[in-house]
Amino acid sequence: MEISEQLLCLFSADIRDEGDRYVVEVPRREVETGAVDPGSTYRVALISADKASEVESETVSDTPPDQPQPPVEPGETRYVEIEDIGKQGDGIARVERGYVIIVPGAEIDERVKIEVTEVKSNFAVGEIIDDV
Repeated sequence: MEISEQLLCLFSADIRDEGDRYVVEVPRREVETGAVDPGSTYRVALISADKASEVESETVSDTPPDQPQPPVEPGETRYVEIEDIGKQGDGIARVERGYVIIVPGAEIDERVKIEVTEVKSNFAVGEIIDDV
């Protein structure tokens, strides 16, 4: 399955029946980190739980074979220290070789346990699992 570069956020949610409509709740962190804005209209794609695990297990490397590979992998758990805040308010951690991990919702000098959710050639995105 190919994932569009226009993807703003990816999360798991239950669908709630409210009589005349069904509701999918967007996690607060997606709004707070600037991924989506309340009141705006978005296109939503739904992937069944069975297919979601297939998507998560697919690893597409956008790093050319002759370049150093990222020092992290999707699904990997790490302890990182937030060194800086990015332009959109996300925490920035650096690991081996200065490789950047963006951590939405983290603050400077905070030490957090994260799960790597997305890996690109020059940065990764991690989700906070626990404050350390």
